[in-house]
Amino acid sequence: MKLEILTPEKSLFKGTIKSISVPGKSGIFMVLRNHAPMISTLSKGEITVVSNDDSKENIAITGGVIEVKNNTIVVLADV
Repeated sequence: MKLEILTPEKSLFKGTIKSISVPGKSGIFMVLRNHAPMISTLSKGEITVVSNDDSKENIAITGGVIEVKNNTIVVLADV
């Protein structure tokens, strides 16, 4: 999957990943390959990105929006 995490100031992450967990308004949820298309708002919390080599990266956010479509994920985040 392709992922891009953007803030108003800069790009925080751009690359291919295995999975991502995000803090949704109703709780934490994970996006895996071939996830159904969706748009969701995000709450304060941590995004966990698992890269293809199984390394993990955590990014703290205060809110934002996630869009998932055709194995491409875009996160617009406030940090």
